[in-house]
Amino acid sequence: MTLELRSVVKRVGADTHIYETSVVFAEEGFNILLGTTLSGKTTLMQLMAGLERPSSGEVWFRGVNVTGVPVQKRNAAMVYQQFINYPNFSVFENIASPLRVARMKRAEVEQRVHKVAELLRLTPLLRRRPAELSGGQQQRTALARALVKDADLVLLDEPLANLDFKLREELRDELPALFTNRRCTVVMATSDPTEALLMGGHTAALHEGRITQFGATAQIYRKPANVLTARVFSNPPINMAPVAVEKGSVVLSDTVKWPVQSGVKLADGTYTVGIRPHHISPVVNGKRAAQIEGRVQIAEISGSESVIHFEHGELSWVSQSHGVHAIQVGETARFYIDVERCMYFDSDGNLI
Repeated sequence: MTLELRSVVKRVGADTHIYETSVVFAEEGFNILLGTTLSGKTTLMQLMAGLERPSSGEVWFRGVNVTGVPVQKRNAAMVYQQFINYPNFSVFENIASPLRVARMKRAEVEQRVHKVAELLRLTPLLRRRPAELSGGQQQRTALARALVKDADLVLLDEPLANLDFKLREELRDELPALFTNRRCTVVMATSDPTEALLMGGHTAALHEGRITQFGATAQIYRKPANVLTARVFSNPPINMAPVAVEKGSVVLSDTVKWPVQSGVKLADGTYTVGIRPHHISPVVNGKRAAQIEGRVQIAEISGSESVIHFEHGELSWVSQSHGVHAIQVGETARFYIDVERCMYFDSDGNLI
């Protein structure tokens, strides 16, 4: 058994922060909570840790109902995005603090701190104080404090959000290795879909206090169960548009239509099509492509990719493609939709 939420609800006054939620998290690998700000990620973590108590429902861990167990009596560790360290303690004492609270013997404290410091490349910094560290080093210290405790449950609340790009990439690569062979359940919150994909494991997509889908991360990305999950798991935002299906053809507008791809069964009627930005390109991308034209609103060109926002009819669209494409704001440009990658949702917003 691992971490399980059974019909958990969290209300604050008249507001519902978490709607009825039942989910069993994976025991191995990362469990990702993916959602925008105010989607409920931190509240869920506080319920898991025992920092908050659910208004109704139960939290179970390894077969035991821990709903009423205070945080002090749980072997859990939480790492926040704000680099929470004790400013007057050295790095060594910051890492050792949970072991001191547990009244562990001095020799055991020394052994554990040096072991985790070596793992996180903090050994040369053990005598420094947090103010003398970079942001990345401070977050490593906070991670070390969570790891040294040998917690059964480790909660990482957007731990990379305040790091610069290079440090974020470094720690993102290292985090899975840090928890390899540790007998603990790991839950990590993020608002970045790319981060969720890179961490792998399992993902719970969150929208306004509801888990819209939970499962293997790659599977949820490839086949979101509904429109809400597709929106949560796309950055830049997924392109959504109403379409009509007529005699085997998908009709987006008077000038844009394409055959329904093989393996997809769509009766004549109206649907919503979802197209991720990287499946719309200024060059033909994929075996079958539908041409679409639009007036360019924004052109964000970097050394490695081009993100183009354009209007087609009354809708705004986003194209994301590799390389530099010389497209000017205000001009009418031609793009190509990889129609094999289109997703279709019914009138209730569910994937077909």
